[in-house]
Amino acid sequence: MARIFCVANQKGGVGKTTTSVNLAAALHQAGQRTLLVDLDPQGNATMGSGVDKRALEKSVYHLLVGLAGLAEARTASPTGGFDILPANRDLAGAEVELVDLERREGRLRDALREFDADYDFVLIDCPPSLSMLTLNALCAAHGVIIPMQCEYYALEGLSDLVNTIKKVHANLNRDLKIIGLLRVMFDPRMTLQQQVSAQLEGHFGDKVFRAIVPRNVRLAEAPSHGIPGVVYDKSAKGAQAYMAFAEEMIERVKTL
Repeated sequence: MARIFCVANQKGGVGKTTTSVNLAAALHQAGQRTLLVDLDPQGNATMGSGVDKRALEKSVYHLLVGLAGLAEARTASPTGGFDILPANRDLAGAEVELVDLERREGRLRDALREFDADYDFVLIDCPPSLSMLTLNALCAAHGVIIPMQCEYYALEGLSDLVNTIKKVHANLNRDLKIIGLLRVMFDPRMTLQQQVSAQLEGHFGDKVFRAIVPRNVRLAEAPSHGIPGVVYDKSAKGAQAYMAFAEEMIERVKTL
């Protein structure tokens, strides 16, 4: 049975796509059958996985509006080894089209259910907003991974996201829970980041992952080559942090 996790944060630029792509590649390297779903119309996870979003014949858009199944829309990442359900700008139109469709918030869940036995992990890279696309991700998922920077404004956005997850849990998906918070782009030299990190640990306890992803140039370079950071430079501190995070995820899933 596949465990489905969405990588979500309503704040932009907090490393959702970097986390999604690198976790997918790290899980694949750890022997886990992994599918990455790109639910952001920008298609950054698609490009970062080595798939050209401009050349797609079928994408997650076609799956959501009923024009294709998962078997037709998915493809293999040539650089990461995992499967990816890719996205491009067509997906922006799905927001409007989904409004008139039946079971609009459950379209992704229904499509993934058919291929439940094919994967150990399904990761969904969410757009930086609470949209119909994000709602589809939250309704399909067993849990939410929240990447966040240890900064003051990140704490403000976190409370909004937690409230959203509670509402979806109460009304649409009783399986949904917060799996954990991942500290990303971390700079231990900054006192404020250390303070916010300590606050997170104090408030959320074991919901905060032990793995901490540092600010890392090699991780930032990797997407321009269409290669996950954990493949681009395995020796980089950022890559090693994501490998440790993948191991932690595998362990955490056993206790769910």
